[in-house]
Amino acid sequence: MDLSLSPKDEAFRQEVRAFFQEEYPQAILAKIANGQTLTKADMRAGEQAMAARGWLAPAWPREYGGPGWTVTQRFIFDEELERAGAPGVSPMGLLYVAPVIYTFGTEDQKRRWLPDILASRVFWAQGYSEPEAGSDLASLRTRAVRDGDHYVIDGEKIWTSDAHHAEWIFCLVRTSDEAKKQAGITFLCLPMDTPGVEVKPIITIDGGHHLNRVTFTGARTPIENRIGEEGMGWTYARHLLAHERTSYAHVAAKRRQIGALLDASKDAPWGDVLGPDGSAAFRRKLAEVDLQLQGLEMTTLRALAPLASGEAPGDEASIIKIAATETAQAVTELFLELAGPYAQPFFADRRASDWRGNLGDIPAFAAPSVASYFFTRAQTIYGGATEIQKNIIARQLGL
Repeated sequence: MDLSLSPKDEAFRQEVRAFFQEEYPQAILAKIANGQTLTKADMRAGEQAMAARGWLAPAWPREYGGPGWTVTQRFIFDEELERAGAPGVSPMGLLYVAPVIYTFGTEDQKRRWLPDILASRVFWAQGYSEPEAGSDLASLRTRAVRDGDHYVIDGEKIWTSDAHHAEWIFCLVRTSDEAKKQAGITFLCLPMDTPGVEVKPIITIDGGHHLNRVTFTGARTPIENRIGEEGMGWTYARHLLAHERTSYAHVAAKRRQIGALLDASKDAPWGDVLGPDGSAAFRRKLAEVDLQLQGLEMTTLRALAPLASGEAPGDEASIIKIAATETAQAVTELFLELAGPYAQPFFADRRASDWRGNLGDIPAFAAPSVASYFFTRAQTIYGGATEIQKNIIARQLGL
C-alpha cells in the first residue's frame, strides 16, 4: 500500500490546515482545549463554517452538494479536522440518514431534506435501539399502522443520541409481522415536534446529557415521509450502518489524544510518563496503544478503498468498529491510570469557561479525561455491539 501523498494532495492538506487555523471559529477550538462542553449553537456554528466552504459533507456525491473529493482527500480532511481539535459533525443527518435519502429517497424527499442537512439548519436523531432490541435490532417492536395516507406510530426508542437537539428523527418501525424478523420493518421520518412524540433525558455516568428515551404515542407521519418501500427498512438500515461503522476510526483524534496523554503526564503529580507507580509499565502500555492505532489506520485505509469506485463499505466495516472502539477505550484507560487518586471529578459541570476554579489542586486533565473514560465505555456497545460485529466477521469467513 503506497501511503505517500501526491503534490496535489499535499497542497490540499495545507489548504485544509489553513482553514482550521484562520477561518474556523476559534472560540470553539478554545472551548474544546479548555475541556468545556459544547452547546448546540457551537455545533451549528462549526458546521456552518465548513458549509460555507462547501466542505461539510465530504462523502456526498457532487450532484447533491458534496465537494467531489477523492477518498484520499476525504481522509486528509478528517485528519486535519481532528488534528486541529475541532469537533466532528453531528453524524445523524450528514453521515447516516443523508446517504439513505439520496440513495433510496424520492426526488421530493431529496429536495425537502438534503439542503437543510447540508446547511446545518436541521439536526436529525436516529430512532433505532429499543428496550430489549438494541444489538438485536431486528427484534424491534415500535409499530406503525397505516391510517389512510398516514402512519400512526406507537412504541419507544432508547439511547437516542442528541434527540433533545434534533428537529427530525428517522426511525425503524414494524409495519407487519413476517416469519423472518428482519422483514416487515419500514424506514420512517417525522418532525420531533409531532404531537405524540416525547423526549426524556438520560443522564449518563459521565454526568452528561447525550442520550434520550423517545416515546411515540399515536404519533402520525404522512406516507411521503417513508423512505423507499414499506417493509424494506432493514435493507436501508444495513446500508446506513455500513457508513456508520466506517466513521468510528477517528485515527487523527486518537493520535492527538496520545499526544495529550504525554503532555498530561508532565502535569501529573508524579511528573513523567512512567506513571503513578513509578515503573516502566505505563510507558509500555502507551507503546502498545500506539501500535493498536497504527493497525487501525491501515485497516481503515483498506476498508475505505471500495469508496474510490463508488461502492458502499462492506462487512469489513465491522473490523473497524471493533478496532476503533477498543482502541478508544484503551486510550481513555491510560488517562484514568495517569490521574491515579485524582480520577474522581467526572461529575464536574464543564459548561462555563471557569469550570476548573472549583477543582482545587486536581490536575487540569483529570476531570475531562475521567468523563471521557466513562463515556467511552459505551463505544463497544452502540452502533452494533462488539459481539455482533464478531458474528458478522465469522459469517464472512464461513465459520
